[in-house]
Amino acid sequence: MLRLVNMHTIIIGAGIGGLTAAALLLNAGHQVTVLESQIYPGGCAGTFTYQGYRFDAGATLAGGFAPGGPHAQLADIIGLEWPITPVHPIAWTVHLPDGRAVHQYTDMAAWRTERQRAFPGSERFWRTQEKLADASWDVSTRPFPWPPSDVRDLLTLGLAVRPKTLPALPHLTRTIGQIMPQHDPMLTTFVNANLLISAQTTADHANALYGSAALELPRRGVNHIQGGIGSLADSLVKWLERKGGSVRFRQTVDQVTVENGRVTAVKTNLTRRNTKSRLTLPCDNLIANLTPWSLANLLGDAVPSSLQRETAARDATWGAFMLFLGLRADKLPSDIAGHHQIIDDHTRPLGETNSIFVSMSDPADPTRAPDGMRAVNISTHTEVGQWWTLHKAVDDGAAYHARRDQYVENMLALAERAIPGFRDAIELCLPATPVTYEQWTGRPQGMVGGFAQKSIFKARGPETGIKNCWLVGDSVFPGQSTAGVTLGGLRVARDVLRR
Repeated sequence: MLRLVNMHTIIIGAGIGGLTAAALLLNAGHQVTVLESQIYPGGCAGTFTYQGYRFDAGATLAGGFAPGGPHAQLADIIGLEWPITPVHPIAWTVHLPDGRAVHQYTDMAAWRTERQRAFPGSERFWRTQEKLADASWDVSTRPFPWPPSDVRDLLTLGLAVRPKTLPALPHLTRTIGQIMPQHDPMLTTFVNANLLISAQTTADHANALYGSAALELPRRGVNHIQGGIGSLADSLVKWLERKGGSVRFRQTVDQVTVENGRVTAVKTNLTRRNTKSRLTLPCDNLIANLTPWSLANLLGDAVPSSLQRETAARDATWGAFMLFLGLRADKLPSDIAGHHQIIDDHTRPLGETNSIFVSMSDPADPTRAPDGMRAVNISTHTEVGQWWTLHKAVDDGAAYHARRDQYVENMLALAERAIPGFRDAIELCLPATPVTYEQWTGRPQGMVGGFAQKSIFKARGPETGIKNCWLVGDSVFPGQSTAGVTLGGLRVARDVLRR
């Protein structure tokens, strides 16, 4: 690989996608500087400390560590060992409204037996889903620049197509809903709930290829992360610093300088101990681990017309309502799975506390909670606009806090239904709305999770309209999850090196 020792690349944001691109570029000879506004890395896949607990800020489940998976690819390239232990035998349990508990086994044979038990008569769908997932995951193990940005990308895509891939091609324009049976509303609910957390949409809208791969996530190397999911970002930061890269925290980028159609520098505000200082850093390339809206704001008058049109036309993505809980371990069932997805009513839309995801820290990891306790996250998808309307209302926040308190009550009641004794075990409860997420992460309106993966022909690539500036993170295909943003980071690093 060509080594460009004088090339300086700046990455805004120490999320997993940005850190992945940073590590690959540093490994190829670039000078690399990562600028992060927070005091810890990871962004929505970070881990923060509070009263002796280590809480995952957003993402709680990490897959893609199986051989050939995105995290495994990155580790092989740069020589990194992840602080992981496999989740076994159950990745998570789905609790359906009719009382069915469906276990997402990590072993394929066990999962086939489980799905036949839970959803009799649906095996033809699952076999199709498996084949499509195999093709999609197989493609992801090779360079796959989707959507393509030039002729070279098209040639790379052509080389990625193999005999194993060909049977998937007729499904390019189909949805999961078009290939699944409709006789069992609980099957539909199960699939919809799984797709909502992995594709940000449901079966009638999720692309069949992307959705099939997302449904296969429990069988693709799901792992516990020692110290919380933020340890993935911590590992990358330590690797970067050990190899000569620079990662600067408390550096809020507030301006990007563009000259003659190229980014030439970024300016930051450094806040520390009530003092502020400005920093200007020249660069040859810029990678923004940001949403398109955030990048457009930084570019100001230099924002390209294409990016301006995009941010004006795109709808807001999902937000998250979160509970960060400290629970007494002795009041929980001893053999309980670590992750649970719980759905209240299959006739109502998912999210907004009608569906929740519960993640409990690994009891074998003493770093996550004080003795005898477990750190627990509960999340539900939520529409961001409602929270900002209430937050800005002229009632001193009364309606906002009433809505927040109702969401807390709904989520705890649903968790108690699936996990008896849950409420009685609570010693600490911290709620977070999209307003909180904007304060933590700087993401506009607290949007998280990236764009819904519907038509792959409308997927967003990393281009920004500026030749030496790229986006990375959950806004870029394939988007969601640490595995998804790692694939995006792999693609962006290749683009930077190529150009």
